Amino acid sequence: MSALTTTAAFSALLASRASYALSRLSSSRTAAALDRPVQLQQSRQISVTPVCMGRKAAKVAQTKNKNDAKRTKLYGKYGKLIVQAVKEGGGETGAGNTKLALVLERARQLSVPRDLIDRNLKRAKDGKQGDFMEMTYEAYGLGGVGIVMEVNTDNVNRANAETRTIVNKSGGKMAEPGSVLFNFERKGIIVLDCPADKEEEVFAIAIEAGADDVKPREDEEPGFVVITDVPAFIGCQRALADAGFTVNGDESALKMIPLVDVIVDDEMADANDAMIEKLLELDDIDAVYTQ
Repeated sequence: MSALTTTAAFSALLASRASYALSRLSSSRTAAALDRPVQLQQSRQISVTPVCMGRKAAKVAQTKNKNDAKRTKLYGKYGKLIVQAVKEGGGETGAGNTKLALVLERARQLSVPRDLIDRNLKRAKDGKQGDFMEMTYEAYGLGGVGIVMEVNTDNVNRANAETRTIVNKSGGKMAEPGSVLFNFERKGIIVLDCPADKEEEVFAIAIEAGADDVKPREDEEPGFVVITDVPAFIGCQRALADAGFTVNGDESALKMIPLVDVIVDDEMADANDAMIEKLLELDDIDAVYTQ
């Protein structure tokens, strides 16, 4: 073989090996490029999932806290009603004190703890315990929103002073008796925990028992709200319970319903909500209603 032929063969071999090396390098870079989006996608999933779980947990905790606050307020209300009934008619139930018997029965239906009931029965017989008085306070919130407060207190001066302080510091003002109340009417509100497909059955039973209206719940929970006049409240509630529906005792009660809603901007609405929360923290206030 000539030197020229040998040199040409050697050059061809080098070119072949270089081409093979370049192809391996290109394949490696291509694979790395293909792997990178997968890694980024996995990274996004890992970073987003805990946030979603955190938001859900926060919402659940917020709902639980609100429910706990409502139940605490409910227990406090019935504690005062027990004391009030005992002072008015004595500590014996039955024919001796019909009002106390009704309060205790209602407390039992709402799962008020037995130790709380016993504690307030004993408290009512304490000579130092003052008489409770039921009153209604009226006020205006920001934007002219009417506010009605139901009060049951054993110290009128304390209730008046603490309520007025919160309303004034929150940007509202106390109103003259009757100037706000005429915008509300008392209705029976029965809240049901049940599937949405039970609407026709709920409607038929409720209307037969004297209800005025039935509508879906507005708190994102499954169920319905049944609205009645005051005289039909107990009978309608009993009819629905007898039919197998779960009545939400924490939310069902005689309430003041606004005849006309007052629309305000978000900032004023938030300020009014903050005022209501502070008012409900007072032991003397049992309920707060707004337009």
